[in-house]
Amino acid sequence: MSTTATTLKPVHVILDRYDRNPSKLIPILQDIQAEYQYLPEEIMSLVAAELDISPSTVYGVSTFYSHFTLERKGKHILKVCDGTACHVKKSEGILKLLEKELGLGKDVKTTADRLFTLETVACLGACGLAPVVVVDDKVHGLMTPEKTQELLDNIRKEETANG
Repeated sequence: MSTTATTLKPVHVILDRYDRNPSKLIPILQDIQAEYQYLPEEIMSLVAAELDISPSTVYGVSTFYSHFTLERKGKHILKVCDGTACHVKKSEGILKLLEKELGLGKDVKTTADRLFTLETVACLGACGLAPVVVVDDKVHGLMTPEKTQELLDNIRKEETANG
């Protein structure tokens, strides 16, 4: 991410909203992540300087909590549950299909066009609907590789239609 005064303006607005109070680091980082979809390294450094705390403190908080991400994600987040119920009902086939269709794997989780990010999660708490895929916070239950392919195709069609 290349930082300019324009790209940093939201950070200053967020910092001002919390009176540049270091004890408000977590909500500050939450708002920054909501703005940028991740926590860019240069912005975390700016936050540390503006709050007069060490960069390692900001980095430590951002890596401790699992809801923070340091990597830019795609427009659509696909989560495949691999909890016990989903695993038993063949969520692995769904995951393999998505990896193949999107050209992703263990080391690459986001497509080059930044349209999709694929994540595997331990449990989504929807065991009665296993196997489950969540797309942008919408739960899709009783999934099969075929239904997953259809879902992916529909997302791509919508993206093409929306330009």
